[in-house]
Amino acid sequence: MASSTPATETWLLENGNIKPLSKGMRHGHGRSHGRTAHNVSSSSLRKKSDLTLVRKVPCAIVRDVLANVQEVIFGTKLFVLFIAIPFAILAHYRNFGRSWVFGLSLLGLTPLAERVSFLTEQIAFFTGPTVGGLLNATCGNATELIIAIFALMQHKVDVVKYSLLGSILSNLLLVLGTSLFCGGIANLSKEQKYDRKQADVNSLLLLLGLLCHVLPLLFRYAGVGESAAITAEAVLQLSRVSCIVMLIAYIAYLIFQLWTHRQLFDAEAEDNEDDDAVDEEAVLGFWSAFAWLVGMTLIIALLSEYVVGTIEAASESWGISVSFISVILLPIVGNAAEHAGAVIFAFKNKLDISLGVALGSATQIAMFVVPLCVIVAWIVGVRMDLDFNLLETGSLALAIIVTAFTLQDGTSHYIKGLVLLLCYIVISACFFVSNRPQTQPNVVHLEGIMRV
Repeated sequence: MASSTPATETWLLENGNIKPLSKGMRHGHGRSHGRTAHNVSSSSLRKKSDLTLVRKVPCAIVRDVLANVQEVIFGTKLFVLFIAIPFAILAHYRNFGRSWVFGLSLLGLTPLAERVSFLTEQIAFFTGPTVGGLLNATCGNATELIIAIFALMQHKVDVVKYSLLGSILSNLLLVLGTSLFCGGIANLSKEQKYDRKQADVNSLLLLLGLLCHVLPLLFRYAGVGESAAITAEAVLQLSRVSCIVMLIAYIAYLIFQLWTHRQLFDAEAEDNEDDDAVDEEAVLGFWSAFAWLVGMTLIIALLSEYVVGTIEAASESWGISVSFISVILLPIVGNAAEHAGAVIFAFKNKLDISLGVALGSATQIAMFVVPLCVIVAWIVGVRMDLDFNLLETGSLALAIIVTAFTLQDGTSHYIKGLVLLLCYIVISACFFVSNRPQTQPNVVHLEGIMRV
C-alpha cells in the first residue's frame, strides 16, 4: 500500500476502500483502533491482498466491489471453506440429508467467525479504541451467541447449555493446552514467560462465574424435602439474580479493560507485534466494513438455524450423542480459526497473545454470553437456569481450577499444556459415552449374555 500513487489513494479513499493511518494516529492514544489479542490471533490466518489487477479495472463501482471481495473473501487462508456455505443452503432446500446440512453448516461457520473478527477490527480503525474494544467484547463470540439464541427460540435449552459449556471447556483446556504444549515443544531451549496480571483477572472472573453455576445446583440438592415445582422455581429465580450479577461484573471488567487498566491488556499486543501479525492500515472503509459485517452476521444466523435444526438428525445418523456434538464438535469447529491463531503465536513464544485469546474467550462466554442467554430466555418466556447438572458443572469446576493452578507462576513448559490436553480428552470421553444411543443388535446381544 505504501507504494501506491497519490491518485490511486485518492480514488480508494473516495470509494471507501482504504484509509491509511499514520503511526501517530495509530499510537497516539495507545492503539487507536482497539486491537486486542483476539484480533492479533486472527490476523495470523490472513493474507495480504494484491490489488494490482483490481486497480486496472476502468469502472469505479466494479473496482470498488472487486477490491472489497478481494479483501473480505480471499483475504483469509480459510477462504476455501466458503464453498461449504452455498452447498449447505443447497443441501437444505434439496433435502440431501439433514446430517449433510449440519456438517456443511459447521464448515461454513469456520471462516465466518474469523471474518467477523477482521471486520470488527476494520470498523475499530474509524471508531477509536473504546468502541473498538466494545465491538470485540460483544462480537468476539458472535457465532456461539447466535447459535444459542436460535436454540432458545426452538426451546432447546439443553443444546444452549451444552454448547456454551463446550466453548468454555475448549478455550480453557483445548486451546490453552495446545498452545502451551506446542509453545513448550517449539521453545525447549527458552524459558517461556507471560504476564500474570491479565491471567489473574480472568481467573477471578471465571471463579465468580463458577460460583453462580454451583449455587443453583447445590440449591436443588438442598431442597430435596420440598416439592419439585417449588425447588425448580427457586433455582430459576436464583439463576436470574446471579445472571444480573454476572453481567454487572462483566461491565466492570470492560471498564477495567478499556479505561482504568488498559495497559494490562494492550501491553502484550504492543510488545508482540510483528510485520505478519499487524495491519498498518485499514483496508476497508467504514460503511463497507459495516455492510460486510451485517451480511456475514446474517449468513451466520442462517447457518446457525440449520445447525440447531439438524443437530438431532446428525446425532442419530452419526451414532453419537447430542451432548458430545454440542460440547465438543460445535466449539472446535466454530472457533477453529481463532484457536489456530493462538497456537501459531505460542509457537512464536508469544504466550500473552495465546492466553489473551483462550482466557478472554472463556471469560466472555462465562460472564456475558451465558447470563445474556438466561436473560433473553426470561424475556421470551423460556425457562433456562444456571443449573447445568452435576456432570457438566463438575467438569466446568475442574477445568477452571486446573487452569488457575496451571497459570499461577507466570512461566510455562510443555508438560502444563499436555496435562490440560489430557484433561480435555478425559472430559470428551465422558460426554462421548454419556447418553450414547444404543443400536438394537447391541441390546439383543446384551440380553443373550444376561440369559447365559
